[in-house]
Amino acid sequence: MGQHEAPEPARNRRRRALLRAGLTVTAAGAALVGAGSAAQAAPAAPAPAVGPSATATDLAAAADGLTGAVGHAIGPAKGLRLDPLANTGVDPLTNGVGTQVADFKPVSTAMATSPLTSGGALKDLPLVDAAARLLPG
Repeated sequence: MGQHEAPEPARNRRRRALLRAGLTVTAAGAALVGAGSAAQAAPAAPAPAVGPSATATDLAAAADGLTGAVGHAIGPAKGLRLDPLANTGVDPLTNGVGTQVADFKPVSTAMATSPLTSGGALKDLPLVDAAARLLPG
């Protein structure tokens, strides 16, 4: 008879039954605590009177708050270094490839990656800086 066909020892059955009972009691207790705390919640505050001037004022205040928050959130992000390993010995982006054919001027990828590998931020990249200026902050 294989191990998978062997009858399960009584000790394992008791342990599994106790585990199930404990989990059931825990779940029931959590449900009762949740129901008890919901029953003692404070009554809801009455809804404010809604009128055309109140709605327009609320929308204007919300728009002002949103534009101010977006500017403060995006402003510092435009100045963060894009490559945290820039100017270190382990920066994988400093691997430039170059070639020179005959006596023509040498061509290298270092010129294209230098704004990033020198520790540049979003606002320092050549083509992205115009789009970054459109963002608030």
